[in-house]
Amino acid sequence: MLRVDVKPEMVVWACERSGIDRGELARRIPQLLSWVGGTMKPTLNQLENFARVTHTPVGYLFLPSPIEENVPIPDFRTMEGSGVANPSPDLLDTIHICQQRQEWYRDYARTLREPPLAFVNSARVGDDIEETAKKIREAISFDLEARRQAPTWTDALRQFIEQADNIGILVMVSGVVGSNNTRKLAPQEFRGFALSDDLAPLIFINGADTKAAQMFTLAHELAHVWIGQTGLSDVPFVSAPDNATELWCNKVAAELLVPLDTFRDEYDSSAILNEEMNRLARRYKVSTLVILRRMLEVGGINRIDFNEAYAREIEHLANIPGGGGGNFYLTLAARASKRFARALVASTLEGRSSFTEAFRLLGFRKMSTFNDLGHSLGIGI
Repeated sequence: MLRVDVKPEMVVWACERSGIDRGELARRIPQLLSWVGGTMKPTLNQLENFARVTHTPVGYLFLPSPIEENVPIPDFRTMEGSGVANPSPDLLDTIHICQQRQEWYRDYARTLREPPLAFVNSARVGDDIEETAKKIREAISFDLEARRQAPTWTDALRQFIEQADNIGILVMVSGVVGSNNTRKLAPQEFRGFALSDDLAPLIFINGADTKAAQMFTLAHELAHVWIGQTGLSDVPFVSAPDNATELWCNKVAAELLVPLDTFRDEYDSSAILNEEMNRLARRYKVSTLVILRRMLEVGGINRIDFNEAYAREIEHLANIPGGGGGNFYLTLAARASKRFARALVASTLEGRSSFTEAFRLLGFRKMSTFNDLGHSLGIGI
């Protein structure tokens, strides 16, 4: 039986890169220990299966030594712009999928001779926070009172996404890589990113995060689109990032979602902190952490009370599950962006795009799924 020459250190690197428990890998790949120990080499079929399990490009395994992988877009997740080392395959694959979708939509928009979107790159870091938030609010028709009346955070988030979609932004929300439900994204690694483009601006939101957190992530990434800045974000609003871009985007996002002038009028500083925090979070449909920060900014609580309440909320929010469930086809459209999915389905039915390309970009293989998705979007044969 023909076996391939792969160095044991490359097998170890792929295991560590995957983030999968070594015991689980050994269960799924019975020959793994012999490969690592150098007593046996894999067959090509075994190596290809190992690459699939560890989400490793099979070509990487033939390299003489491990490579250093970097996030392919600016990384704003940590202090002083240093980024986070060793991005997971899930994060890297998610960015690559979104880049491919954006490239397709950009070409599609050019074919239709769509004009550049004027709001992309229309602001600068350092612009007035309230004025910038007002411009975003007006552009997407963000009605604060309508959002308050939404019965749940899910309804408010869906409305917010549709408003961004209506002005030409591809908003993709998913808690998994592509359509692979076994590859769940970790909010601890990233909450979202923006891929700026004046024809196909794209925002990705980690759907594994809480709905309230997703609301702030979308607002934060909208600010990135307005300054024309591609970037990967962690958006920790309660802290003050060293990076000037992230700090400014956080402030714009907070002002967009919870304008200080209305907040001052509605905030009762004499009320019990926890009760008032939860009441205002429900009213504005944002995270309690955003409300806590706003309370601090208007002088309603001191730094000590803020820090104590923040620690409690972090522990509480860690136990709240993220998004999931719902109608399969609505979820599928949300993962790929309704605007993108609608354009791709229409283009395919018109013969401009191939079904093979559509299936690849949408992440499924069945014609019946394609037809049902089209019908759910109001497009059909």
